[in-house]
Amino acid sequence: MKTTASILAALATSPLVAAAPTIIEHEKRGWVNWTSPGLNDLARKAGLMYFGTAIDNPSLNNTKYLSIARDAHEFGQVTPANGQKWMYTEPEQGVFSFEMGDAIINPAIASQQIRRCHTTLWHNQLPDWLTSRNWTSPELVSILETHIAAVVGHYKGLCYAWDVVNEAFNEDGTFRSTIWLDTIGPSYIETAFKAVAAADPDAKLYYNDYNLESISNKTRAVGALIRRLQDCGVPNLGVGMQAHLITGMTPSYTDQVANMQAFVDLGVEIAVTELDIRTELPSTPEKEETQAQNYADTVKACVDVQGCVGVTVWDFYDPYSWVPGVFEGEGDATLYRESFERKPAWWAVAEVLDSAAN
Repeated sequence: MKTTASILAALATSPLVAAAPTIIEHEKRGWVNWTSPGLNDLARKAGLMYFGTAIDNPSLNNTKYLSIARDAHEFGQVTPANGQKWMYTEPEQGVFSFEMGDAIINPAIASQQIRRCHTTLWHNQLPDWLTSRNWTSPELVSILETHIAAVVGHYKGLCYAWDVVNEAFNEDGTFRSTIWLDTIGPSYIETAFKAVAAADPDAKLYYNDYNLESISNKTRAVGALIRRLQDCGVPNLGVGMQAHLITGMTPSYTDQVANMQAFVDLGVEIAVTELDIRTELPSTPEKEETQAQNYADTVKACVDVQGCVGVTVWDFYDPYSWVPGVFEGEGDATLYRESFERKPAWWAVAEVLDSAAN
């Protein structure tokens, strides 16, 4: 297993990720009209398990989009962006619906794409029946266990990994105040992990959060949580670094490597689970080159840390990105333009993966 010290020592004698390739370099490599191999093919050759994408249900009527999203050469793994969240899977207490999740998962199975399933427990996108009244701790524990048994049970054997608990910590490493924490206490996390492990013993069980890309009080708190789960006998643990990043403000390659290795040293696998890099609009060629370098740094960090199994972008197509709807004046966060043209960031990622494979 690579250690943090050995990786950082290697950096002293090895160049970091090169700047994003120019169009002339693409022509030299024969990539201008390149249709295959795709990013997942390159990722597999570079030693990763997959390069994947999130897919949301509103995109399912776009045939051009789906021809790329369902191409296992380009994306060997799929995550339902919203369809497996609580408000859709249990809209009424005890009434379960899997239509939205199935619409993403079943075609991925047919396309032989790995499935990362998302998410059993979060503080957002909860149904009104759950949030509109007060529950006792035993009542809410029972609701949580019942929900997980039904949802994870429905997908048993179909998901390589589950994002079991999503975003449970504040930036300072304290627990986020949520219906789960405020009613049950911190033990709700162990309850959720044990329930998923019971419902699908073969699935990888991930803690998933944003701002886990460089060492901080938050990452230390997640590390302590992982050790606690290990002490409780929870198997198959993983840590997902969402990597919702900002162009020109991303952690350095060196910082990301050190942080990833710190998690791997705990004995768990890791993945980049929701990568996008948003830009202040309007974008410019200079911003796109910086964004390309930022994408390359994160992907290269995953490739270079044994134990990082893959990278998932949080959709690959700008019109379906969540960013403009949440961050006013920002966008252009994905690998493909509205025209389906690949951006410099796509080429930079391809270059990193191709270089690692060769």
